[in-house]
Parts: sequence; structure tokens; C-alpha cells
Amino acid sequence: LHYAGVAEHVPTGLPRLIEIVDAKKEPKKPIIDIALKSVYARSPTEAEKVARELGAVFASEVARIEDDLAERQIVITYSEKDGKALGVSFAALKKALEETFPDLRARGEGEIVIKFEKTAKVKKKTKSGTSEGPETEKIITLKSIRRSANKIRDIVVKGIKGISRAVVIKGDGEYFIRASGFNITGAVAHSAVDLKRVYTNNIKEIERVYGIEAARNAIVREIRQVMDMQKLFVDIRHIMLIADAMCISGQIKSIGRHGLSGEKVGVLARAAFEETVKHLINASVSAEEDKLIGVTENIIVGQTVPVGTGKILLAMKAKRKKKKEKEKE
Repeated sequence: LHYAGVAEHVPTGLPRLIEIVDAKKEPKKPIIDIALKSVYARSPTEAEKVARELGAVFASEVARIEDDLAERQIVITYSEKDGKALGVSFAALKKALEETFPDLRARGEGEIVIKFEKTAKVKKKTKSGTSEGPETEKIITLKSIRRSANKIRDIVVKGIKGISRAVVIKGDGEYFIRASGFNITGAVAHSAVDLKRVYTNNIKEIERVYGIEAARNAIVREIRQVMDMQKLFVDIRHIMLIADAMCISGQIKSIGRHGLSGEKVGVLARAAFEETVKHLINASVSAEEDKLIGVTENIIVGQTVPVGTGKILLAMKAKRKKKKEKEKE
């Protein structure tokens, strides 16, 4: 597999393998492959059009954003040249900003001003994020105005948040879109996207959207892809066993000390992996007993491993027939 254009710097080899088995919340370089419906997948022009619609465009790309602290205001100047190139009109920019700053006002055709008073009335927010209770006055500092200016720069005025640098790639007889990011939910909401064939290298996102079985298949696919790129042959059943172990609880767990290895039943098995002293001290303090039922524990103490022939506790000799009985037969 060759990552063209947008994903040329996606980690491969050992760094990518560590990302997978450590169950990272987000890969270092997330990418998303978006398959299109047959009408759009056959035409490169139509695919390019969809790619432009999917890629996120930020306010900072189509406007100059300046904070005027002396006047306690933020001035946003629309760039007609950049706006036309990215397909964002002044009206679209204004509408996107109004969702966060409803009190903004347009100054002519091309400039937006957001004015800040010295104080503002706010309601106390609960843990769930809802506002309730009586209104209280909050002082608006110059620092918060500057913070608001930075927030405006990151507002998405067009496209899907979390998807950027979308490029069209020709696959097996059809065109598909590859982009940086991993917003599957946003991608499948587009009418041109084939929702059954959207894939990302972010396994946690696959688990969130499609469930644990899809995440398990993604782990197998990603590990196998790493091995194939390094020209290493590993039996697929080994990879499937790792994926099953990571997903058996219903959610993805890492293989390290915070995941599967840290959850082993035996004290010696846990101590054999990492943080040996910590595990032994904790087991000593709580008078924990090791039943020596695993492979690792028995190797450490020098006993026969309870696997295969090692599981047999009693051997029985069959009664031999006497020579006379054999002759009669």
C-alpha cells in the first residue's frame, strides 16, 4: 500500500505497531479513506468536487483576524481572493461566526466586528454542560478577548471538522478520497459518501462508530499491513489472537502494564513484565497468594509448565495380558 499525497508521513513499522498495541486514543498521523457512491466514484471531476466540500476550511484561511485590545474588540477582515479559491462567501463566514458570537455586527461588505463589554452576565454551568441557576456578572479580561480571537481562527466555516487536506486517489477502477483526520460521523453525513466503505487508521474512532467487532478487524488489518510493508511473514492467527485478547472485554485494551499485562491473575506473571518491585511489594503487603496456574509463573519457580503433557497429574499403566491368555486368543 502506498500512501499518496496527504498521508505520505504516516508512521509505519515499529512506531505504528506500538501505536496499535498500546491502544492510543489517537494516532500520530490520522488518515481517513472515504469511498464514494458509484455516480461520484467514476468521475474524477465529481470526486474533486466532493473532496472540496468535505475538507474543513477555517476562518483564519479566508479572513484576517486581529484583536484590538484598546477598543476591546476583534476585527475580522474577509479576503475575497482566498474566499473564492476555497468556496467560502462573506455570508457563509458571518453565519459560521454567529453560532459562537451572536452579537457580532458587519461593518460594510467584508468586515465583521465583535465588541466586548467590561462585564457579561453568565449562568453557572453544571457538570453535564447545561447552564442553570441565577445569572452572575463575569469580568471580561483582555486575556479572554485574545483567547476569543484564537478561538475564532479555529472555527470551521465550511466542510467537516476533523477532516482536512482531502485529495482524490484512483483505486481499483474507481476514485476515492483520502484525507487527514478521522471524523467518520461527519463524513458519512455527506450524500455522496458510501457509508459502508469509510475507513480510518484511528481504531478508537472505529470502535466508537461501528463497535468492537469492527475495531477488532481493524486491529488485524493494521498489524498485518505493518508486517506486509516490512516484508515480514506472520501467521494471521497470531495477529487474530492479539486482536481478540485486546477486545475480549468489549472495549479496546492495550497490551502494556495499564492493560492486559497489568491485569494478569498471578503476582509473578505481573512482576515478570514491568514494575517488578512495585508488584512484589503490593502483593507482600496484602498477603496475596499466587496459585501458579500460568506459564510464566511456573517457568520462574522452575516447575513443569501446566500445558500439554505438563497438565497430566496422574499416569496409569495398562494391565498387560499374560502369554497364556494371548495364546488362547
